[in-house]
Amino acid sequence: MVNIYSPDEIKLLQKSGAILSRALHAVAASAVVGITTLKLDALAERSIRAEGGAPAFLGYHEKDMRPYPASLCTSINEELVHCIPSRGRTLKSGDIVGLDLGVEYKGFITDMAITVAVGPIELRIQKLLDVTQECLARAIAIARPGATTGDIGHAVQGYAESQGFGVIRDLVGHGVGRAVHEDPKVPNYGNPGEGLALREGMVLAIEPMISMGGFRIKMLSDGWGIAMADGSLCAHFEKTVAITDLGSLVLTP
Repeated sequence: MVNIYSPDEIKLLQKSGAILSRALHAVAASAVVGITTLKLDALAERSIRAEGGAPAFLGYHEKDMRPYPASLCTSINEELVHCIPSRGRTLKSGDIVGLDLGVEYKGFITDMAITVAVGPIELRIQKLLDVTQECLARAIAIARPGATTGDIGHAVQGYAESQGFGVIRDLVGHGVGRAVHEDPKVPNYGNPGEGLALREGMVLAIEPMISMGGFRIKMLSDGWGIAMADGSLCAHFEKTVAITDLGSLVLTP
């Protein structure tokens, strides 16, 4: 079932998203050579709680999965999503790190991710980040009442593949609001006019996941982290948006 959120609920989601955006940008600014991913996680949690929010990912689980043990996901280079921070993972010059974070505020949840460079990176890797971010911008521009999830997916896939990159198929965007993952699914591939038609009041986490190689992924041994099966570098950007009568309202600026 797809949830429809009222204007008052969307205002609370905006507050959740503002807390999230500030926390994630603080983490991104601290993603420098020599810092451990565990320290980034501690900063994320501290930033969220200082504003009256709670980390939405901490303790999250589905079915038989063990609860996620951190607030932040820190996925480095060929790692795509959901990698657990550790005192044993130190950022190095030339790394790219995906930072994925969620906030719960007064029962309302938002979700956001960015991929940042640690020190100088090669131009081809910077292009990966730029293209993935542009995929997100194009998807958000399309998200409005009457558009479909296929329209969003087509925008992402069309641009990414035109630039020579691969689009991950097995992980998709999703609804969000009262839970971390809600209906509908929002793939990063598809055909115009197909899928679910968007309605005013829907809240979506739109999240292009793009690679420099193929689209196949693999689960890591900890049962949470997911990486590219071919070892290629990858990037992940995500924002939470509300569908309004005027188009899409970004809740995680």
